[in-house]
Amino acid sequence: MSSWKIPPFLTPGDRVQVIAPSGALKEFSALEEGLEIWRSRGYQVELGSNWQTVYGYLAGTDSQRRQALLEAWENPDCKAILCTRGGYGSARLFEHWDWPSICKISPKWVIGFSDITGLLWRLATVGMSGLHAPVLTTLSAEPAWSIDRLFDCLEGRFLAPLQGQGWGGGQTTGWLLPANLTVATHLLGTPVQPALDGAILALEDVGEAPYRIDRLLTQWRLMGAFNGVRGVALGRFSRCQVPSGSSGWTVEEVLRDRLGDLNIPIVSELPFGHDGVNAVLPLRIQVRLDGDQGILEFVR
Repeated sequence: MSSWKIPPFLTPGDRVQVIAPSGALKEFSALEEGLEIWRSRGYQVELGSNWQTVYGYLAGTDSQRRQALLEAWENPDCKAILCTRGGYGSARLFEHWDWPSICKISPKWVIGFSDITGLLWRLATVGMSGLHAPVLTTLSAEPAWSIDRLFDCLEGRFLAPLQGQGWGGGQTTGWLLPANLTVATHLLGTPVQPALDGAILALEDVGEAPYRIDRLLTQWRLMGAFNGVRGVALGRFSRCQVPSGSSGWTVEEVLRDRLGDLNIPIVSELPFGHDGVNAVLPLRIQVRLDGDQGILEFVR
């Protein structure tokens, strides 16, 4: 933990910068609502060079999206990087790019989830923390307590535990590694994957039929990717129903089948992910997972 870089906490009045590292922006009104929340908290918000660029389904070419990210990193007045949306495209940023050179720059918060998993995981490989949290286009849909929690985290205040459904397995401590399951699975075995030893995985997904969730988790098992993982915290698996006219397991049954024999603490139904409350999860922060009581607790 001592080698990990935790970005400085924010103070109202700080400048933050908006970038689009993945999909092209569609939700303009939702973006403006998210920006207004940041402004109402006293922050100066600057739009990056590619925030409304469109290149197919991407928010600009790989070079344009890398450049927007670099501009935010290299701007000494920028204290945090806000991602507009997920979609697809973050993994493409890391081809033929000397990402570790960014380590020479002071760390700053990167905030997002879903496809932003690629950016957060790449940060983890070079020793930087980040926040798995609402993107700007989903922020205004959060309840007040979740928005307060995001700013509590960014401004250095204590985070209350999250309550879910315990599957048993006792208690464990480890470092938190949040991710969208689909995005993370496609990063396994690549330079974007951080080491998983000692991790407590926090997984969520959206729009995947149960058999596809089975396929993803089976890949983790076949690769031995769960070896060294100390616990699993499951968020929302929304729109993951059995296809109409089909039969088979529900997504909850698939999760229990593929994870229930790992002999580690597991907690489900935690309030993070798509289509509902998306409580902030800091990357690489020490946590305690209680599989009996169903609690994810942040260790001071």
